[in-house]
Amino acid sequence: MRWWDGSTWSEQTQQLPAPAPAAPLLPPPSRDSLIATGVGPASLAEPVRKRLPLWAWIAIGVAALGVGILLSPIFTVLWLVVLITGIVALVKNTPTWLRFSNRGTAAVVTAIAAVCFLLTGSVANAMTGRGGNEAAPAASATPSRTPAAITPSPEPTEADEATEDSDADPVAFTGDASTVADTSSTDGATALEVLATLPVKGRAVKTGYDRNLFGQRWLDVDRNGCDTRNDILLRDLVATTRAGSCRVMTGILNDPFTGRSISFTRGQGTSELVQIDHVVALSDAWQKGAQQLTADQRATFANDPLNLLAVDGSANAQKGDGDAATWLPKNKSFRCAYVARQVAVKATYGLWVTQPEHDAIAAVLSACPDEPAPTSTFAEVAPEPAPAPVAEEPAPVPAPAAPVPAAPAPAAPAPPAPAPAAPAPVAPSNVYYENCTAVRAAGAAPIRAGEPGYTRKLDRDGDGVACE
Repeated sequence: MRWWDGSTWSEQTQQLPAPAPAAPLLPPPSRDSLIATGVGPASLAEPVRKRLPLWAWIAIGVAALGVGILLSPIFTVLWLVVLITGIVALVKNTPTWLRFSNRGTAAVVTAIAAVCFLLTGSVANAMTGRGGNEAAPAASATPSRTPAAITPSPEPTEADEATEDSDADPVAFTGDASTVADTSSTDGATALEVLATLPVKGRAVKTGYDRNLFGQRWLDVDRNGCDTRNDILLRDLVATTRAGSCRVMTGILNDPFTGRSISFTRGQGTSELVQIDHVVALSDAWQKGAQQLTADQRATFANDPLNLLAVDGSANAQKGDGDAATWLPKNKSFRCAYVARQVAVKATYGLWVTQPEHDAIAAVLSACPDEPAPTSTFAEVAPEPAPAPVAEEPAPVPAPAAPVPAAPAPAAPAPPAPAPAAPAPVAPSNVYYENCTAVRAAGAAPIRAGEPGYTRKLDRDGDGVACE
């Protein structure tokens, strides 16, 4: 090593020690090692993300679905706007306000909008209750061979009537219980034979129908002291108990509509389990000829035991005012007897059937062609046919009389003959008994057919002997 002394360079040299080798450089610590050792700042650590539990996701989904349903009418309009815009973009090949980049994008968005419009529209329609509830147009009153099928609709007044219980005394019928046809329309005939006699026409309009046109509910038409509802319950239920002579309190119904056994207990919330069904509904009858009946005939129709059945309440509600073309009992073994009753009722009261109804009844009766048609107890007994005239033989010509001999001398007069006995008094032919109680009070029970005072309404079982 040389140095400068101010004028010359020194010749002396000095060996300097070699420097120590530098230590190898270590790589900088990684971020993970700093976080693991805790040396790095806390800001280097990643925040811990909390995951939502499953129930939270379910709650969010349900809430979103509810909002979507509530706002479905608005969404329907929005999707309709997008759908129309997409169609315009495809037809005119323009981007429109949605700024479609190409026709492919416009086609995809239009398809999605169509699907979403249908879904939200269905939900909105279901919410507003307009789906399928539009009133069907009234059918023409002009008879038609091919009428449109009528969907049965419930009759609220008849449903209320079917379970109407009252502690009041029954209201006696002040009119004359009468029908259009007498017993000859159904007596001894099969249901198929009676069906062939019914006119086939179109359903008339329901304009003017009112339940009150068929008389007060549950009259005592047969004047037996009990209202019609309790008469039917007593007829159709078994193991019944009564309060007084009429009011049925409990019993068991072997339901003809469903085939089930139903326990009946009168009271709030239980009476409706067993209802009284009009086999031919009142409004159906109104549209098929009952408009032409008299007030007494309509009241008789509504209270005729032939047209009434105790049935399961829910099945009766399903039936509504439907005819055989729109409703038949679930219990197939009862269908023959059911339509036979409908045919008998319509024949007795001069009602007609529609073509679909006729075809439905004929289809049921094809499996039971010998099903008899029942007869109404209110129908007048058909008069006996007049005997065939018998040809009279000509009287023989008398032979000529022999000559009469001379008369002998008159004999002494015979004693006068005793006066004939007075004939026994004959009971008047116009005797009328209001009910069997009056018959028994008069000492005339039992009354047989043909005797003064006998009527079909006193002979409930039709065996020719009343008030036995």
